Amino acid sequence: MSLIKLYDTTLRDGTQSEDISLLVEDKIRIAHKLDEMGIDYIEGGWPGSNPKDVAFFKDIRREKLKHAKIAAFGSTRRAKTTPDKDQNIRTLIQAEPDVITIFGKTWDFQVREALRISLQENLDLIFDSLEYLKAHADEVIYDAEHFFDGYKANPEYAIKTLKAAQEAKVDCIVLCDTNGGTMPFEVSAIVAEVSKQIGTPLGIHTHNDSECAVANTLSAVNSGVVHVQGTINGFGERCGNANLCSIIPAMMLKMGLECVNREQLKKLSELSRFVYELANLPPDKHAAYVGKSAFAHKGGVHVSAILRHPETYEHIRPELVGNATRVLVSDLSGRSNILAKAQEFNIDLDTKDPITMEILDNIKDLENRGYQFEGAEASFELLMKRALGTHRKFFSVLGFRVIDEKRQEDQKPITEATIMVKVGGKIEHTAAEGNGPVNALDNALRKALEKFYPRLKEVKLHDYKVRVLHAGQGTASVTRVLVESGDRESRWGTVGVSDNIIDASYQALIDSIEYKLSKGEEADPGRK
Repeated sequence: MSLIKLYDTTLRDGTQSEDISLLVEDKIRIAHKLDEMGIDYIEGGWPGSNPKDVAFFKDIRREKLKHAKIAAFGSTRRAKTTPDKDQNIRTLIQAEPDVITIFGKTWDFQVREALRISLQENLDLIFDSLEYLKAHADEVIYDAEHFFDGYKANPEYAIKTLKAAQEAKVDCIVLCDTNGGTMPFEVSAIVAEVSKQIGTPLGIHTHNDSECAVANTLSAVNSGVVHVQGTINGFGERCGNANLCSIIPAMMLKMGLECVNREQLKKLSELSRFVYELANLPPDKHAAYVGKSAFAHKGGVHVSAILRHPETYEHIRPELVGNATRVLVSDLSGRSNILAKAQEFNIDLDTKDPITMEILDNIKDLENRGYQFEGAEASFELLMKRALGTHRKFFSVLGFRVIDEKRQEDQKPITEATIMVKVGGKIEHTAAEGNGPVNALDNALRKALEKFYPRLKEVKLHDYKVRVLHAGQGTASVTRVLVESGDRESRWGTVGVSDNIIDASYQALIDSIEYKLSKGEEADPGRK
């Protein structure tokens, strides 16, 4: 059992960042990645606040998670009502999560100015709400909002709010630096004092408004908290939340604390990039531990030293967090990443095999052209199988044409795609309309191939993302297209890159279909 419990709120607090909006399907995919990472709690959203979060809690019940518990977030009851009649409380229970987390006011200033009720009324609604939820949920967590500001302003009252939660027998009390202005030395001292008066397990939730979220979290852990909240990549409103991509390796590699296993830790960089990709944001290459530049070396003296002993200019071995040393002048890194990914796909590669270097060179060339395989694992697997000669070619596209025609100013354009494919010795020439050129091309491609491969009817296009690369070239810019497809069993991502957005989309669509066919090794062409 982990010594420190990890509570991820990327899907709720993280989406409050002004740059981020996730579809329900994105949130489900991220939840699976967090589960694989060994995260203990995944906060899916506030089911009483919007339809998207309601849909998430409904859909996640159909998913199978190996480890993580799903938490629903909300607030204490409203003043002048009882918990059983409070719509927010009732919606939390109706969402049927594994865990319910609610926040309440700790700072007397907030009670008077925001809630406009008496200090005693606030204590009552904290206790009533939590006691009621404990009777209807297996596990309840209490987030003490603005705790550090409240403690500094009125320590006696701040402790009273925690004692109200403790009397309700909550499972964990989380101390929140909601405004993000507390300093690490303050966190250490305050957590130490709270520990003397509160017996319930304590957690920490910090924001990054003073660039101290990670430091504040680690200070709290060092002072005895056993529950850590944060987000992947530090996503969150204003300046963001505590970054779990920095906190997890710091606790494990610097403080000797266990929270995930060592194999899961090696997936950290991949997880970081995966979440960036689904959020449709460029990864921060300078991020600690997981950034592409975190272990990159350019200066001649540095390069000479790290080639002898990496520890000379690296504070940890990058492989521990799934990253890699990069020598920028000669770019000697990458092979270990290829081998690890091959192992993940059950593909046997040898470090001395020339094909390994061929794959590596191909990857470097593609990445220089704008390809990125985080979130596009299916394209990466196909790339390796093609290099090894183990990928069966199911069809060939002899050509396609897309026509986008606007006949009248006040009408939508009409889009039609025609495509010619060859399967075995047979040629199929098909046309289809669609809602835009990419949808029309997708429809025509499927229409042509489903005659030969009926199982393609199971495939659905779940998401389509476009990112403009090499900013500054305007409409002539290169674009990267990420497509998420799925069937009844799984979902997969594919990627395409081109200065023609339709061509980039075509590449991603072709990989999606090729991956589906390779999964089941379809019957011979023509067999239904």
